[in-house]
Amino acid sequence: MNHELSLLPVIVGLIGATGQAQPQPPPDAPDPRRWCTQIPRPANTALERVAESTDWFDIYRVEDGIYGFVEAKQFQEAISYLIVGTKSALMFDTGIGLMPIRPIVERLTSLPVEVVNSHSHYDHTGGNAEFDRILAVATPYTAENQAGFPHSDLAGEVAPEAFCSGPPAGADTAAFHTRRWRPTKTVADGDILDLGGRKLEVLQTPGHTPDALMLLDRERGLLFTGDSYYDGTIWLFVPETDFDAYDRSMARVAALAPGLKRLLPAHNTVSADPANLARALDAFRRVRKGEVKGLDLGDQKRFFRFSPFSILTSVPLLEGREGDRTKGGSGLSVWR
Repeated sequence: MNHELSLLPVIVGLIGATGQAQPQPPPDAPDPRRWCTQIPRPANTALERVAESTDWFDIYRVEDGIYGFVEAKQFQEAISYLIVGTKSALMFDTGIGLMPIRPIVERLTSLPVEVVNSHSHYDHTGGNAEFDRILAVATPYTAENQAGFPHSDLAGEVAPEAFCSGPPAGADTAAFHTRRWRPTKTVADGDILDLGGRKLEVLQTPGHTPDALMLLDRERGLLFTGDSYYDGTIWLFVPETDFDAYDRSMARVAALAPGLKRLLPAHNTVSADPANLARALDAFRRVRKGEVKGLDLGDQKRFFRFSPFSILTSVPLLEGREGDRTKGGSGLSVWR
């Protein structure tokens, strides 16, 4: 999940009976659309924008054979990646699911395409149902999330304040939901996905969610980080977040940084500095130890500003409580 501080009140908002964030901002909320003035992000416009871009997806050629699909007009600014080899292609995430993504993928490659998700929050699996070949980790949490998420959970994600210039033409915001999807194969830590001329290593990196994973292209020095790291406000507050696991996962990938050329995160920008992995780990540890003072956002949430990232977490997690990590979650759930 990606959220600039100015937008947080929209999601923090008022909590309904379902435990999901409601779209109404509190009366003193700052303009939730301030993030609109920051797009397109300079780190993205420094790259080639592909002609297949639409009025919803801004598509950038990150490197040869890698395309970043940025949904910049909705505040999540979710990014999915098409990674093309010589014999097959892979979609790393499929976006929020508001607009079809597969037709664009098929215009960019005629190769068979498989899907792997960085984790199973709604904003990364929204387009999964469009594909018939999906690889997934085998966790109870993942299995629960395969059912998709109803409109009642996601209504705030398509409220007027969630967009920069309104929803895209043809989008059904009144009934927006994510569809059920089914994996065709499981993947696990250390698996190699050979696309032909490009090998991607699966790194299971739980913490943000129990099923979080990254993809490592060792030959090219590329790490697809999902929601574990991006330049923005990193969400580490939902009940399924595991602080101990996040610490271990970030320590593992921070050790890879000297051999990396680029991070490819799942929000905001299609490129980030590998050195930020260690910086984020250090910041997270300082937050956890109580060495830095955070901003109280209400509803048990604490915001900690760093640069070029921030951390949003919760009092229960800071106090050492554990949520149910087998129960599914859209990524918007809160502590009750």
